[in-house]
Amino acid sequence: MDPYLGYEIALAVVVAYAVVVYALHRAGRLGPDRALSLFGPALMIKTKRGLAALDRWGRFRRFWTRVSDLGITLAAIAMAAILALLVADAVVAVRLSPSQAPSVQEALGIPGINPIIPIGYGIVALVVGIVLHELMHGVIARSQGIGVKSLGILWCVVPVGAFVEQNDEDMMATTRRRRDRVAAAGVLANFALAVVFFVALSAVISSSVAPNANGVGVVYVQPGTPAANISLAPGDILTSINGTATTTTALFESSLANTTPGETVAVDYYSAATGGLVATSVVLAPSPSVAGRGFLGVSVDYLTPSELKATLVNPWGSPAGPFEGPINWIVLPLATLEPIQGSTTSYFHLTGALASSDPTAFWIGANLLYWLAWMNLLLGLSNALPLVPLDGGLLFRDFAASIAARWKRGWDAARLDAFGGQAAVASSLLVLLLLAWQFIVPRL
Repeated sequence: MDPYLGYEIALAVVVAYAVVVYALHRAGRLGPDRALSLFGPALMIKTKRGLAALDRWGRFRRFWTRVSDLGITLAAIAMAAILALLVADAVVAVRLSPSQAPSVQEALGIPGINPIIPIGYGIVALVVGIVLHELMHGVIARSQGIGVKSLGILWCVVPVGAFVEQNDEDMMATTRRRRDRVAAAGVLANFALAVVFFVALSAVISSSVAPNANGVGVVYVQPGTPAANISLAPGDILTSINGTATTTTALFESSLANTTPGETVAVDYYSAATGGLVATSVVLAPSPSVAGRGFLGVSVDYLTPSELKATLVNPWGSPAGPFEGPINWIVLPLATLEPIQGSTTSYFHLTGALASSDPTAFWIGANLLYWLAWMNLLLGLSNALPLVPLDGGLLFRDFAASIAARWKRGWDAARLDAFGGQAAVASSLLVLLLLAWQFIVPRL
């Protein structure tokens, strides 16, 4: 099989897209006053259908004003948090070796390019997040008396996005507060969606999923090892070794820490193949990495099945604690525990009202809810960056101008706007520097 087939297909798709765009340009079908226009490399397919719906939804002005004021506060908090995270990453990057440095693909939250975002779940979640993000911009704009010229689809090969084209003259003529409400609307929408999908996933997992046993989940069994000799397999759950209950990964490691090669130890585990508990014994082999230590021959998951369920249901109340639990929820893809698929689904059985459901269909739905929450959280945080032309960049410009207005009372509106623009450029350069730093510095 051609190892470059994926790249060749991607190149062919990009070339075909470029040919179509060029043909539309030559035919005079592209332009800012036409239904088709370009936004950078992306093709904008514009329509005025739906503008009346934005007017209807935006007529509840008092409600949307209060909601969007909350959005400004959330966006400011997110902006400070993401900047603090970038600074912390920059400090850590100084101590990383070239092999530990992240790849550029990991900085792009694009399904199929970022290695931890599955292309199917990722594209669906990204499209939902972008579409509702843009719709919220439109609703808040109309509630603040700002015109919307068009809305539609933003196409740039993959994925498909959406846009709401606001009236730029109205945006510049209105007050900074109203303009900021519109800018923060998308961030607020993504955070709200993340909460909604998180709660839905929590409710589904809480009521419908139960671990088959209390122990550590087996993710890999090395062939020809003692574990393979007793028929341990991925998807099984080790519950006890040598009399020690292996209810955590730390207990699993400690249960083998004082063993020796040739020692016979008792092993209890839940077998996914038989659907029951197995009690047996095995003679340990010499450890390939620690001299004089017994070796079983298995790798276990980062979280136990019970810990995984607790993390998905209520990460703040997980056994890891209120700080580490939410971090575990976010890094599940890095730990290869999300999407839950393959042998990982064998750790659980369905219960409650969905006990008779097809497990494959159930986990597809559960994984989709997770990625809808995860991608919307990512979109909200990313758009809060003080980086032009993101929402956070527009907000930072006005934040800077508002602060200057309090300290420089002699400045007129033009000078304040100019200062805000300069501050936004400076913050954008800082963000770009911090982003590049974590990839470049470890490799110097």
